[in-house]
Amino acid sequence: MSQDLKQYDQAFMGHPKPLKGLFFTELWERFSYYGIRPLLILYMAAMIADGGLGLDRPSASAIVGLFAGLMYLMTVLGGWVADRWLGQEKAVWYGSLIIACGHISIALTALFSHFFFYFGLVLIVIGSGLFKTCISVIVGTLYKAQDTRRDAGFSIFYMGINLGSVLAPLVTGLLVKDYGWHWGFGIGGLGMLISLIIFRVMTVPQLKKFNALQGAETTWDKAVHYDKNAPKVVALFLVLVAVVVTLTSLGYLHINPVIIVKYLTVSICIAIIAYFAYLLLFANLNTTEKKKIIICFVLLMTAALFWSAFEQKPTSFNLFAQDFTNRQFLGFEIPAVWFQSVNPILIVIFAPIAAWLWMKLGKSNRDPSYISKFIIALVLAACGFGLMVLASHSVIQNHGNTVSPLWLIGAMLFLTLGELCLSPVGLSAMTKLAPNVLRGQIMGLWFTASALGNLMAGLIGGHVSADEINQLPTLFMRCVIALLIGAVILWLLRMPIRKLLDQTASTKPTPIQNSQVET
Repeated sequence: MSQDLKQYDQAFMGHPKPLKGLFFTELWERFSYYGIRPLLILYMAAMIADGGLGLDRPSASAIVGLFAGLMYLMTVLGGWVADRWLGQEKAVWYGSLIIACGHISIALTALFSHFFFYFGLVLIVIGSGLFKTCISVIVGTLYKAQDTRRDAGFSIFYMGINLGSVLAPLVTGLLVKDYGWHWGFGIGGLGMLISLIIFRVMTVPQLKKFNALQGAETTWDKAVHYDKNAPKVVALFLVLVAVVVTLTSLGYLHINPVIIVKYLTVSICIAIIAYFAYLLLFANLNTTEKKKIIICFVLLMTAALFWSAFEQKPTSFNLFAQDFTNRQFLGFEIPAVWFQSVNPILIVIFAPIAAWLWMKLGKSNRDPSYISKFIIALVLAACGFGLMVLASHSVIQNHGNTVSPLWLIGAMLFLTLGELCLSPVGLSAMTKLAPNVLRGQIMGLWFTASALGNLMAGLIGGHVSADEINQLPTLFMRCVIALLIGAVILWLLRMPIRKLLDQTASTKPTPIQNSQVET
């Protein structure tokens, strides 16, 4: 390794310099997203006289789950488009532009009809499908398969995500409080414009220089397996979206968000199973790649269970903060959305510690396996919801009066520690296990776990209200039980999966296997 390459390879906190550009690109994109997400349920559930949409809480919660769920589900199509047509770089660029347009549309709701609110959500969903998959894939290309810095690098990248998540609710909470809902929504567009500039001016040049120093051909700026029919598929999809949006806005198509979320959840589960079956049976993968695909499937389903609990932060936790949490501090009422910054603040604090821990354990060959980290994540999440069970009992005992904010903060601490054991590690695992010709699609499938989690959380989260106060302990206890059952099942599967991991690590591809991958 030349001296210039060595310096560039360790220029950002001991990691490749392009990680810096990717870090800040993702930071501002997440600022735009987490700036509006916690506002959604509060805005839609607020009375029309207060500037909101006046929806009932179950419907508002279902729409939040549908928005986030479809956004993650779109990463499957986004990964396919990147692999078959645009390449990772162009997918991130065009995705960023579409997201920015979505924020502008939502901001225009103040001047025009509610149509622009829902249309803006649709644009953000489509743009995020391109952006999220591909930027994570680009991070993975910075590291060779056996580089022990990989998990730590994704933890640092994840810290950038959460820096944006810290700032966004604090800013939007104040803007909404002092100037109204649409100022809070509009600031997200500014964050997305900053992300666009950073990606074009900083990130892309750093990536090109890094590849030049390595003497390696770039793989992130072109389609891995170009398909001439891909543009037609994209055009057909956009036409279908336009038809649905038009018919809905004209009143010819009536949508019940709760029913749609229920059917979509079942449909996604069936589709995931069918797609993995297709990959195993008809994708011309060699034996080693098939074993990796099986591991990806187990990790994905585990992640879906975790996210179904974790993604209640913008729904049930958000409503609990508004209705049942004492938010008075020195005569100032803390905006409910500020509690959404607790999780990213804790991530910023603990992510460097997690990155250091994984690197230290990796150097001594004591790094826990992916499976062990996922089991720990489920148990920690169960502990967090256990605190919410106790908090709910406290609310009932106080006859519906507010309780200490420490309940919510403690629950989010456990969820955050679980997140650090699952999310960056899962991203790292997907980029390492996915076959090259399928890496965008596998990363997209990974994000379907978040889609499922958001959909299920949307169904659960709308039932937090003063009218259903006696149901709160049961609501949260069900989450505790589901998470613990998942942890036990994964613990029982740990040995077979560990054997598969050992086999994939020790098996070297034959020339025939390589030819199969390339086709």
